[in-house]
Formats: sequence, structure tokens, C-alpha cells
Amino acid sequence: MSTNEINAPTSLRERVYLELRDEVLAGRIGPTERLTEPRLSKRFGVSRTPVRDALTRLVGDGLLAREEWGYSVVVPSMARVRDIYEVRIAVELRGISRSIENPQVRHDVDALGTELEHWYALRAAPPEPSPEFVLEDERFHTALLASSGNAELVAVLADVTRRIRRVRMYDFMITGRIETSIDEHIEIAERVAEGHLETAHRLLHEHIGASLEIVVERATRSLAAMNALAGPTPIYLGSP
Repeated sequence: MSTNEINAPTSLRERVYLELRDEVLAGRIGPTERLTEPRLSKRFGVSRTPVRDALTRLVGDGLLAREEWGYSVVVPSMARVRDIYEVRIAVELRGISRSIENPQVRHDVDALGTELEHWYALRAAPPEPSPEFVLEDERFHTALLASSGNAELVAVLADVTRRIRRVRMYDFMITGRIETSIDEHIEIAERVAEGHLETAHRLLHEHIGASLEIVVERATRSLAAMNALAGPTPIYLGSP
């Protein structure tokens, strides 16, 4: 590997990653297409290093799977997504219900205050629609659950969010969805900090449920686009 490959500009790596990610999320790369480094390098006019980095990141996002011949698009099961969301709802709501059931279990108000400051800043200057906002969203839900004081619940949530991150990216590609999420996050955290736990519990349940419906609708649309691209024989984006 050359020195230039090792020091490939971050912007170049990011460009390849973002273009491939957006094509996968939009359903423009079909489930039968084979993605390989040689052809993608030629297509983007770059060495294999930024392509390899982009493909590795997409595998981590749950968008691609590593195959013997290269990479393929992961096709999510909507039934499985709903099952995992059910686990997510149970885990996150437990962070609040345990405090409702036992007044001795209290949330870390200082930690919630710090998280709220972050979201107040986002409300003042909300970002444009982007799949990357899923990481900010995960940050909030992790912080909220962590403030309840049960590290094991947080560990379970981390596993759950990793497994549905691929489809949850769709949640933040709709105009206005990020602003709505920011407002809902702030309201939920404020109610918890104020001790209005029953209200917070209801708001959190509604918030996650709305996210599920958007995710399923957008992901189903993307899968339809992917299936429309798929033919009776594999389409190659590079030689094995």
C-alpha cells in the first residue's frame, strides 16, 4: 500500500462513503448487485483505500454484508424490525417505569440537564435532513436511559440500536422530522427531570412508536425500489 493511499484525504473517503450510502438507502443499488473494490475504484476515480474504508463503514452501518466475492446490500426484514422495535420499546420504557414503581430509584437530573443543553442548541440550529442524525438520536436515548441508573438496560439498548440502525436512518431523511424529534426529545427529558414520570412514559412510548411507523414506511419504499432493479440474473459492479 502506498503512502498516498494511507493518507487518502478524509474528504475523498467521505465522498465515496456518502454517495454509496445514499444510493443504498434510496434503493438505487439492487439486492442482486455485487459490489467490488476494483470496479468501484474505477467508477469513483480513486484508489482502493477510500473505497475499502467506505465499504467497511457501510458494513458497520448494517447497510452492506461482506461476501466471498465482495459486498452485497443487506435486505432488512420488516417483521424482524418490528420485533426488535418491540424490545427497544420495552427496554427504554423500563428506564422510566422502574422509577414510577420505586420512588427510591431516581434519574440523574444533572446528567439530564447536560443532555438538554445539547438539544437546546440543536433546536436553535437544527441540521438538514440526513441519515447521520441517527447517531444523535441514539445519543439521546442512551443518555436518557443511562440517567435511570441501570447499566444493564443501557447495554441491551446499545445492542438493539446497533441492529436497527440500518433502517432507522430512514427516519431522518424526511423534511421536518429532525425538528420534530428534537422537540420531542426536549419535552421527554424535561418531564423526567421535573419528576412528571407518567407523562414522560407516555410521551416516550408515542415518540418511539411514531419512529417505527416512519421507518417501516420508508424502508418498504426503498425495498420496492431495490426489487424493481433486481433482474433474473445478478448485476455486477466489478469483477469478483
